[in-house]
Amino acid sequence: MSVQGIHAAQASPARTKSTRLFRRAVPVFPGGVTRATVEKDPIPFYVAYGEGAYLVDVDGNRLLDLNNNFTTLIHGHGFEPVRQAASDLMRTGTCFANPTQHEIGLAELLVDRIPAIEQVRFVNSGTEAVMFAIKAARAFTGRPGIVRVEGAYHGAYDWAEAGQAVASNPDDRAAISRAIPAYHGTPASVADDVHLIRFNDVDGLEQRLHALRDRVACLLIDPMPSRAGLLHPNATFIEALSSAARKHGILIIADEVLNLRQGYAGASPRYGLTPDLVTAGKIIGGGFPIGAIGGREEIMRVFGTQVNKPLLLQGGTFSANPVSMVAGRVAMEAMTHDSFNHLEALGERLRDGLRSSISRVDAPFSVTGAASLFRIHPKTNAPTEFREALLSDAEGLVMRGLARHFLQCGILLPHGAAASLSTPMTNSDIDLILAAFDDFLSVHAANERAQS
Repeated sequence: MSVQGIHAAQASPARTKSTRLFRRAVPVFPGGVTRATVEKDPIPFYVAYGEGAYLVDVDGNRLLDLNNNFTTLIHGHGFEPVRQAASDLMRTGTCFANPTQHEIGLAELLVDRIPAIEQVRFVNSGTEAVMFAIKAARAFTGRPGIVRVEGAYHGAYDWAEAGQAVASNPDDRAAISRAIPAYHGTPASVADDVHLIRFNDVDGLEQRLHALRDRVACLLIDPMPSRAGLLHPNATFIEALSSAARKHGILIIADEVLNLRQGYAGASPRYGLTPDLVTAGKIIGGGFPIGAIGGREEIMRVFGTQVNKPLLLQGGTFSANPVSMVAGRVAMEAMTHDSFNHLEALGERLRDGLRSSISRVDAPFSVTGAASLFRIHPKTNAPTEFREALLSDAEGLVMRGLARHFLQCGILLPHGAAASLSTPMTNSDIDLILAAFDDFLSVHAANERAQS
């Protein structure tokens, strides 16, 4: 679409039906929604259906979807092989107390693809996957504490979410932040067992892990922390982290619930990380709820053997339910090397195009990301750690304006999170995004001149 075409499309989309639905939702849901991550500006829009790379809301607005249910839908909406497989399966039943052959098929696929995974346990969400990975590390080492990266998101388990915020002054480069519990009323003892490091901060890493060595079971790391800024890991940081963890007997948990979509074998091999445990979710469920914990056989043994009582009990009424297992296997089988290469090429073209637009007008923006993921920052220099990615109030307004502008151009861009591409997208979709961004930069520059 041309810039002129975008200008013609920029009447605010009608939200009449969504407004009515939100009014119905307010009395029955706290805040009117049932997920804190739902974006309201000032209300959410309600989806009617999705088709390929696009979704259509209840008011008939068609949007290129860069959210993809928080990066889950790597094949976009209504992927026919998954739809057919799930439909066929549901004629035979949706869940059972006993195992089915379907869980073996998805497990074999993950073990075959991901070098760090020798055995797998399935759960129902990324939060559960991280929770049980931490518990497995504790059971294996006999230590209670965890080390995690400041600002990274790892789900809603108390010990995994403490540390998403900064306790000290973000501008104090020397300060090591205390892990703040994520919600009011969290036991203070949670923070006592969560220790923070700074992403890409090599200085002092060994000293910090050495001081904690007898108390820490694991080091929890997202290879490219999304919520913290979609930060690119430095090779020296990964090397130092890996060396120090091995030296002190600290297990490395790679949280790839989101970033598994970075490649056929996931994200860790891409950045030279060799984890002891890996957590997965999102794309491995084919659009259905799922989580997985995988790792070395000797560690996974804490979940149980054929002889001994397990050190760690893990159940779950819907864990390994056949619908998620079949949908996940079919979706992942379709993610061939060619499919990943297609997304890689689209992602590179998009990120290069965004950076060219920024450079052409010398705009105060930058871009981070890899593979099928990207994030735009209202900062001249791309952040390398969480504190650099934090938004001021003014920067937050800019990003809200960017999301609104994209929405008016027929594009759903997540606010404050990673945007993602899907396999049905084409170069024409990339062109649409780039044209919308060019137009936004023109509008933004005009507004800046008017205010100066």
